[in-house]
Formats: sequence, C-alpha cells, structure tokens
Amino acid sequence: MQNLKPIIAKNISNLRQKKNMTQSDLADKLNYSDKAVSKWERSESIPDITVLKQIADLFEVTLDYLVSENNNEASFDNVSNFSEVEKPSTSYEESYTGNNNQQSDDNSLASPKNRFIYLSSPLRKHGFITGISIILVWLIATLAFVVADIFTNDTIFHWLSFVYAIPASAIVWLVFNSLWFNKRRNYFIISLLMWSSLLSIVLSLLPFGSKMLLILILGIPGQIIIYMWSNLKKKVELTDDI
Repeated sequence: MQNLKPIIAKNISNLRQKKNMTQSDLADKLNYSDKAVSKWERSESIPDITVLKQIADLFEVTLDYLVSENNNEASFDNVSNFSEVEKPSTSYEESYTGNNNQQSDDNSLASPKNRFIYLSSPLRKHGFITGISIILVWLIATLAFVVADIFTNDTIFHWLSFVYAIPASAIVWLVFNSLWFNKRRNYFIISLLMWSSLLSIVLSLLPFGSKMLLILILGIPGQIIIYMWSNLKKKVELTDDI
C-alpha cells in the first residue's frame, strides 16, 4: 500500500491539472477539504476506496488507471478525451484483458456498445435521475393547476401549485444531492427550501391580511443558523484532517 501512495498522488494531480481544476475545486466536488487533497497529492495519505471511486467517476477513468504507474502522457491524453471518445466500462475492458492488439483496443472505444456504457456512467445517470425527478414535481404541479382550473370556479389560488412546487423540488434535490453529489451544496438547497416554504405559507395566508408578510422575518434567524451550521461543519472537517 505504501508504494501506491506516490502512484495515486501523481495520477490524481495529473488528472486534476488536465481538467484545469484547483485542489479546492476537487475538494468541493468530493466533499473534502483542500488540505486533504493536498495530502493525497503529496503522498502523505491515500484516499479510501470509496473516494477513489468518486475520483475515477469524476475524471471518467477506471480505478485501475488511478493505481497504475504506467500512465504516460499519451495514455493520459486518451483517457482525458473520453468525454469526446466513448470510455469503456471496467467489465467491458476486462473482456479484452488478453488482447494485446492496440489497434483492436482503439477500435473498441468507438463501438456502439461502448457509447452506451459511457453515457450510462454513474455521474451522468445520477444527474439524469435527479433532473427527471425534479421535472416530475413540476409535472404534478401543472396537472394540479389544470385539474383545479377545470373543476373549480375559484381561480385565485390555482397558481399556488407552482409556488408549492419550489419547496417540493428543493426537497427532491436535497435528497439526491445528499446521496450522490457534493454535500456542501446542501446548505444552499436548505436555504432555498426554507425561503420557498415561508413564501408559500405567506401567499396562502395573504387573503387574511398583509400582516402575514411578517412571517418572512422568520427566515432571517433561520438563514443565520444555516450559515453558522455550514461554517461549523467546515471547521470540523479541517480539524479531522489535522
């Protein structure tokens, strides 16, 4: 394991620089501190297997690539261009392990099967699922608006279905972001959820008087709490790295 540290450090550094990313950029995407990324690239520590998988998915390479020391510049250029030329999955590459013909490997990259495998990579698939789920929320809101408009005469509150769709979308986004993406973005999503929920309540109660607008004031201490919570989490991460 000790010998893997400089190999993984070099590969992570090369991949990051090829994508024009700073250590802080990479840290944000992995939900780690830039100090942790710096330690990885200085061979002082090594990411665990789950983080290595995240890094491989992020840069669209295989785990084997990250731990291999024969990643010369030419092969690195080929890997970094997999966004333009389809990248085979690990299982697909394994079926060609015994084939040493470079021309055959190059041709396999452009095959329809590889194109399907690349488009179904975890990051793209997760983003697609998240997007579809949020669109489904707005589809339901639109359906509620149409049904209410058809079967009721009072059209004053029909448009509130779209207002309620904002916090509902934020909840869906928060769930999937917590599962698959950068958890630091959760603080922004929680802020959106809080303000949109307060706005929905105010607009629903507005017919009872303009004083209902005062409910929005609750968002100020709520936002302060979210901000302090986010800073506390960052400090805890930095302490853990030290």
